Amino acid sequence: MDTVYTTYRLTTSDLNNQFIESLKTLFRDQEVEITVSPIDPTAYLLQSEANRRRLLAAIENINAGRNLVEAPMTVLH
Repeated sequence: MDTVYTTYRLTTSDLNNQFIESLKTLFRDQEVEITVSPIDPTAYLLQSEANRRRLLAAIENINAGRNLVEAPMTVLH
């Protein structure tokens, strides 16, 4: 029998009886293992080397007070 891996990414507010019932249907009469871990919402930004370098350089600039742009609050609305 082939092993099937299914990954669900959702918020805790999405966990409800319908979700549990769908798991029961998908894996009918099988023993399953469920692992839960929090997701870093910014982790995808570090996946590519180019994005990683750019993000780390931007953080370094902020910490050093370089290349900062000020915008009036009226522009941000």
